[in-house]
Amino acid sequence: MTEMKKFNILVVDDEQEFREMTVKQLLHRGMEAEGAEDGKIGLEMVEEGNFDVVLLDVKMPVMDGIKALRKMKQAKPLVEVVLLTGHASVDSGIEGMKLGAFDYLMKPMEFDEVLEKLCDAFEKRRIHLDKIEMAQMKKHMSLPS
Repeated sequence: MTEMKKFNILVVDDEQEFREMTVKQLLHRGMEAEGAEDGKIGLEMVEEGNFDVVLLDVKMPVMDGIKALRKMKQAKPLVEVVLLTGHASVDSGIEGMKLGAFDYLMKPMEFDEVLEKLCDAFEKRRIHLDKIEMAQMKKHMSLPS
């Protein structure tokens, strides 16, 4: 992995120990990171905040990750989402990708794998935003004065 860029990450997972440890490791690496204990709270934070990437568990109480993903993408289409899934719910990861998730990871996994996936998702978002900005500049430049 090359130079680390600082970006905003939301970790949504009902497993408190996993969520807190992941946020702590991201903060330690200079990222901006927050946690949410379920999909409903995560959705509210995405709607109100400015997150670049969401790390979202599929199986959670209150609102599962697939429903939260669908609503997050409606609210903020450019936010990138990496799903976390267990062996029994690989189909959920695939379904999530069809709904616009960047990718999915199977639990358990190494933190470096999570970090690399989050960085890849951020890079995709950055490229997309750059393309939008260029298109807007071209449109502005072609308008008659």
